[in-house]
Amino acid sequence: MGLLVDIQKDFGSFQLNVSFETEKRETVGLLGASGCGKSMTLRCIAGVVRPDRGRIVLDGETLFDSEKKIDLPPQKRRVGLLFQNYALFPNMTVEQNILAGLRRSGLDQRTQRERLGETIGLLQLNGLDCRRPHQLSGGQQQRVALARILVSDPRILLLDEPFSALDSFLRWQTEREVLRVIEQFDGPALLVSHSRDEIYRLCDRIAVYDHGCIDAFGEKWELFRSPKTRAAALLTGCKNIAQACKTEDGRLSVPEWNLTLRAKGELPDALSAVGIRAHFLHRGGGENAFRCQIEQVIESPFDVLVFVRPEGAAQPLCWMLDKAAYAALPARETLTLSVAPENILPLC
Repeated sequence: MGLLVDIQKDFGSFQLNVSFETEKRETVGLLGASGCGKSMTLRCIAGVVRPDRGRIVLDGETLFDSEKKIDLPPQKRRVGLLFQNYALFPNMTVEQNILAGLRRSGLDQRTQRERLGETIGLLQLNGLDCRRPHQLSGGQQQRVALARILVSDPRILLLDEPFSALDSFLRWQTEREVLRVIEQFDGPALLVSHSRDEIYRLCDRIAVYDHGCIDAFGEKWELFRSPKTRAAALLTGCKNIAQACKTEDGRLSVPEWNLTLRAKGELPDALSAVGIRAHFLHRGGGENAFRCQIEQVIESPFDVLVFVRPEGAAQPLCWMLDKAAYAALPARETLTLSVAPENILPLC
């Protein structure tokens, strides 16, 4: 059994209303903009914040049920919540910080020391036992915070933007360590992140948050391959999104781009927009071909973003290609680009 969450919380100007389930051993990513309710969901599961209505069930045990008046205190939920700032005790050593996770465990000293040793080995903290938080790198501090959680034998891991305080190099190293912990953990895990790349690498399924609600929820590969909503497309990295409507012959009219496009399959009745991923645009004719002018070029270390404006369009499209392909483009003349019907994303 895994986790069931079905809760509502009214904050006045913001309402949290989310419902989802996880399997016993899977990692679910919560992806969304700042302030959309991702971290608040974790706090409700951990018992730090009390929902107004609904229920939370973990491994068949009810943690919260508004109708049945059940609201277990945080220390009885066996939930491991990793805060963004790690919340280490600055006056304690690494060993003392980790053992703080066993304060109310009731375990004897010998068992506590055994768990301490196992957890220090798992997270490669050997030799750091006597150091204090200010003597540790950001990645080491995070591993200590994870160790403090794991030593208490939690039934679920809640990771709230675990890499946000790290630089890019440390983030990559620490991400691998967190993935190793998750793979060995015998329970579900929830990961909050703004990074679609982190979510994709670490998670099995993804919940896309939008203004306090879950806009989309599903297998990560399917969600990235074929998002159904504007929010899901935007958060999974689609750079070209515009308002659209169906034409009488079943195609898509996109006034902002001055284009009429054909998508594969039947268009949804609730269609309101269309998305095209930047790397799905290609040079040459064919179906959904259009003429355009290069308007702006932005280079990154390995790729080039070329902004092209279709003839008569109010807004440009973003086209991503590698540097060799960009170098082969003719200088500032009119181009013909196209996008295959199967790469058109009808959005609701």
